[in-house]
Amino acid sequence: MNYLSVENLTHHWGDIQLFDDLTFGVSEGQKIGLIARNGSGKTTLLNILAQVLPNESGQVIYRKGISIGYLPQIPLLNDNHTVIEEIFASDNPQVLAIKAYERALAEENHEELGKLIEELDKLGAWDVESRIKQILSQLKITHFDQQIGQLSGGQKKRVALAHILINEPEFLILDEPTNHLDLEMIEWLESYLERSRCTLMMVTHDRYFLDRVCNEIMELADQTLYHYKGNYELFLEKREERIQTHNAQVEKAKNLLKTEQDWMNRMPQARATKAKYRIDAFHDLKKRANSGIQEQSMNLDIQSARLGKKIIECHHVCKSFGDLKILDDFNYKFAQGEKVGIIGKNGTGKTTFLNTITGALEPDSGYLETGETVVLGYYRQAGMNIDPNKRVLDVIADISENITLGSGNSMSPAQFLRHFMFNNEMHHVLVDKLSGGEKKRLYLMTVLMKNPNFLILDEPTNDLDIFTLNLLEEYLQGFKGCVVIVSHDRYFMDKIVDHLFIFEGQGHIKDFPGNYSIFHEHELAQEKESKRAGKNTKEPSKPTPPKEKPKKLSFKEKMEMKQLEQDMEALNAEKESIEAILNSGSIDADLLTEKAKRISEVINLLDEKEMRWLELSEIEG
Repeated sequence: MNYLSVENLTHHWGDIQLFDDLTFGVSEGQKIGLIARNGSGKTTLLNILAQVLPNESGQVIYRKGISIGYLPQIPLLNDNHTVIEEIFASDNPQVLAIKAYERALAEENHEELGKLIEELDKLGAWDVESRIKQILSQLKITHFDQQIGQLSGGQKKRVALAHILINEPEFLILDEPTNHLDLEMIEWLESYLERSRCTLMMVTHDRYFLDRVCNEIMELADQTLYHYKGNYELFLEKREERIQTHNAQVEKAKNLLKTEQDWMNRMPQARATKAKYRIDAFHDLKKRANSGIQEQSMNLDIQSARLGKKIIECHHVCKSFGDLKILDDFNYKFAQGEKVGIIGKNGTGKTTFLNTITGALEPDSGYLETGETVVLGYYRQAGMNIDPNKRVLDVIADISENITLGSGNSMSPAQFLRHFMFNNEMHHVLVDKLSGGEKKRLYLMTVLMKNPNFLILDEPTNDLDIFTLNLLEEYLQGFKGCVVIVSHDRYFMDKIVDHLFIFEGQGHIKDFPGNYSIFHEHELAQEKESKRAGKNTKEPSKPTPPKEKPKKLSFKEKMEMKQLEQDMEALNAEKESIEAILNSGSIDADLLTEKAKRISEVINLLDEKEMRWLELSEIEG
């Protein structure tokens, strides 16, 4: 069944044509990954398909009656709404009933709850309620009464994603859905979409996610679309075959062009009498001969500054915020060429660790020694504050008019921009007009300009296209200095790191010898072994007593259990919020004491409520 038909779609960005005469269809059950270089028009195409942008020419036709859900890179939410109003905005009667039920629970309106329980029974909505709870839990959405305008960009993205998944549209359009999600959320969403029967078109830089969710790839290149059946790995093979075949045809056309050019050059005075079809064929041939695919790529052959034997050494480093330990007697000496990946849940101190080894934060005790030859390059997740009205060329020129590479060669700002795939036409473009990926690439330039030999990369993959990521990976694999990476991109981590720092919380950091996939397999194997050991240590089974009628929760106990779930979600969110404040390193002493005291109270309350919830769940089970 055809869900979407696109015919002769053309669109320009100023004087630049992004795509020309696109014609394609999407059928029920297809899960398509859209791939293109930054600035090629991926997001523009999704905005047109989602009818956020008008189509310049051509037609976008959806099958009548199908529901569409669109997650843009920057969600379009109502800042005056509360979280619950935004998440449950829907015409679906089941979703509306669940919204009222959640509101009554939050307000402890027992009279209203009685009516709503009957309505949910009548609508058969308890399975839907359970699925919604799972979505909200996995995306860590708990503060239903918080204003949307008070949320961070990452929280808004998760609210927008929850809204779309809860409403279960038949056709999903997702633009970078894994941005702002942690590893646990990404793996859950990956599994959710893999099992889902929805039709999907998405842009993502996460290659494992793309590989496991999508069954077809569309590549937007040369202002047109190329289709590939299969996942990302197959796409790489088929794309290379396409380029080689095309270039072979171009080479053949060039050889033939020499003969035709000789013919055109002979007897110019008689040209008017020559066969018109042969003259037309010559011009077509000339066009074909000049259509070879030249892969535009960053030249990342940048030499890093020389690195001596002493790099960064951590001696008995401790760092805490109140009762929350971040680093506890941490000892480590970084070695030349080592590449470390950092993983751990939010609030375990990853950013604090980066700020401590760079000297932005002082340790509570212990000390760090930094070698005299160390040149730090710190790529922060938040990026740099660039004036949006500044030209691209001026961003680089304001830092240096003469960029000296580690090899001893020097470049002008314009040469350096071309080095990073910003052609001459882009030099005078305002920063505000760049795509998200182009802004990130510009920021990366400002970090590498200093020829660092100790690179710290905090979420470097967000918004970069897959082709740029492949080149960055090649550069980092050959990088002679040290690299420390915090990333939720499992593919990127697997390609680069040789070991991991696992932040387990309360100052415990485990050094694991291997990349993320090896660690993940290790964790799964340990989990299976633990379950197996648990079965083997069970006491011998006793004679089964006569079956009693299973006890069920009373209405009051059901309400208590629901309230406990609400309380635990709120306490977990408060705990995460306090941990983030404590990790910021920018709070005064009074607030530090207050927050440290409160986090101990929150942890105790959580323990009490979890114990009671377990008692009730055993009765219910």
